[in-house]
Amino acid sequence: MSLFEMCQAIEQSTISSIVRESAFPYVEGAHVLALSLSIGTVMWFDLRLLGATMRTRSVVEVFEDVKPWMFAGFVVMFSTGALLFAAHATKAYSNNFFRAKLALLILAGVNAAVYHFTIDRNRSAWGKSPFPPAAARLAGLVSLLLWFSVIAVGRLVAYSL
Repeated sequence: MSLFEMCQAIEQSTISSIVRESAFPYVEGAHVLALSLSIGTVMWFDLRLLGATMRTRSVVEVFEDVKPWMFAGFVVMFSTGALLFAAHATKAYSNNFFRAKLALLILAGVNAAVYHFTIDRNRSAWGKSPFPPAAARLAGLVSLLLWFSVIAVGRLVAYSL
């Protein structure tokens, strides 16, 4: 079964029909609200990594404060995103904006993994500093740029399906 045939099967499922025919605005609204929650909290953390805000608080404190909201938002955002995809899987498959969004999401995930598995391991040495080291600041800046791009391209997906 090809990837396109898988998309056709997904699009023909019962849940896809329900989303497409009656629940789409509700799912899309939940997706946008969850995006605001998850990416909004990621941006707070990224701004702290940049040393642009909350300099009197340690990186650990800021991350621990935003973590539950960030992960809750991500769960809802990815769940509703999957439902939105399922509703129009074949159109999304051939949409270059959708492909760009997926690529940007993967890059954002790689950036977060690199940060957490390398730079963050030495956090005890710099976590309370008002200005984290250059590598942490770079990870924060790249994260901000990637998430802004995901949101912008996501809007283009919404208007081009």
